[in-house]
Amino acid sequence: MDDWRGFAEQMASLARDLLAQESVNDTLRRITAAATELVTDCDAAGILILRGGKVQSLAPTEQVVIDSDALQGRVGEGPCFDAARTSSGERQFRIVDFTDEAVRWPEYVPQARKLGLGSMMGFLLFTEDEDLGALNLYSFRPGAFTEADETAGWLLASHAAVAFSSARTHAQLQEAIGTRHTIGEAMGILMGRHRLTEDQAFATLRRYSQDHNVKLRDVAARVCERGALP
Repeated sequence: MDDWRGFAEQMASLARDLLAQESVNDTLRRITAAATELVTDCDAAGILILRGGKVQSLAPTEQVVIDSDALQGRVGEGPCFDAARTSSGERQFRIVDFTDEAVRWPEYVPQARKLGLGSMMGFLLFTEDEDLGALNLYSFRPGAFTEADETAGWLLASHAAVAFSSARTHAQLQEAIGTRHTIGEAMGILMGRHRLTEDQAFATLRRYSQDHNVKLRDVAARVCERGALP
């Protein structure tokens, strides 16, 4: 990474581009694509998250990313797995050369070498409020990533974390608005059909939800589809 001014200009453009994405998935795909574009010798990238102790790959640019994430989850170790888990408090990791003897991740490294990986880096995606997972950068060449590349990856991960969090918050807000609209529409149907008050209509939906162990928004959606409770 020699042209830091050019890199800064690209990062500024990327920040605007990330905010323009229409969905969380679009945002994540733009993040991983940017990693291969902006970080020297980065051949593949992806985002690893942990849900209920299980590894999930998001926006992988190559199949090897999925294979590596699955391997880390299977053996319970690896730089990106550790970054996503944050058990050690570290926020970035680097395997300089997969052909070297593995000391830190003795189970992961030899098997990852068979995937054709030469070197890799992992960065925790975090904001002040939450940890979001880890951004994984891979190279097929041993010794590909320098300290400068690590700095570039960390800068990219910082931008990515903010964009990821913002996109997810927006998606959750849109879902909440949609759910509220659906429940309101369902209440209106019940009020008109059974001459209920607003409170009675909502209580009816909630009681059906509890009695049948169905989410309130799903009950409301069914009422909107059928014109009545199932």
